[in-house]
Amino acid sequence: MTEAAQGQDAFTKAVAGDRAAFAELVRKHQAMVFSIALHSLRDRALAEELAQEVFLDFFNHLRDLQSPAHAEFWLRKVTTRRCIDYVRRRRRQISIALDDAPELSSPPVDADPFLVETLRKLTASLPERARMVVLLRYQEDLAPAEIAETMEIPLNSVKSCLHRALAMLREKLERSQVRR
Repeated sequence: MTEAAQGQDAFTKAVAGDRAAFAELVRKHQAMVFSIALHSLRDRALAEELAQEVFLDFFNHLRDLQSPAHAEFWLRKVTTRRCIDYVRRRRRQISIALDDAPELSSPPVDADPFLVETLRKLTASLPERARMVVLLRYQEDLAPAEIAETMEIPLNSVKSCLHRALAMLREKLERSQVRR
């Protein structure tokens, strides 16, 4: 059975009330949900709490979803919105040690570890909205239209936010290289 067929089977069983199938859906998507939350909130405990709330909501809304793809979209959207809400509620910056950061939901590409660490720190310093757009674009590999739909903002806002965020990252990277 293909991965897509397995995903559809687990989704169908979960909607029908099969708890083991729901647990399989959670296992499949937990890295994505937690990764978005952690990189947005920069607080492991808060990211875990948010992920639990998202999956509880997921369980309660499972019957409203039409397909595995719709479920994945729903999870990204709800996680993104919850992160934005958490950040709005608490306006203080919290940082985590890079050693405590989880693996990304997408496989890493062979790259310069020093550059990756620097970019991770610089991305964490972006404003909340810009950081979320960059995370969804480059970590979750979503197209700008998908980001607009997920964050419920106009496509042109996503494009301009991404453009400004990348310009900020370039400037910060250049400044950090000049200091060396």
